[in-house]
Amino acid sequence: MGFLLFVVIFLIGFWLFCLLCMVIPYWFIGAIKERLKERKSTKSNMLSKKN
Repeated sequence: MGFLLFVVIFLIGFWLFCLLCMVIPYWFIGAIKERLKERKSTKSNMLSKKN
């Protein structure tokens, strides 16, 4: 019984780790892209207001 519990907890941890290794970089890269897009749009708005 103890071994089965260990295997179940280990597998849950393993799949959670795999999921987080895929989701966190995707989320992080998306946040960086969004921030760059926002910065680019504010720069273009500031340039158009100057002219």
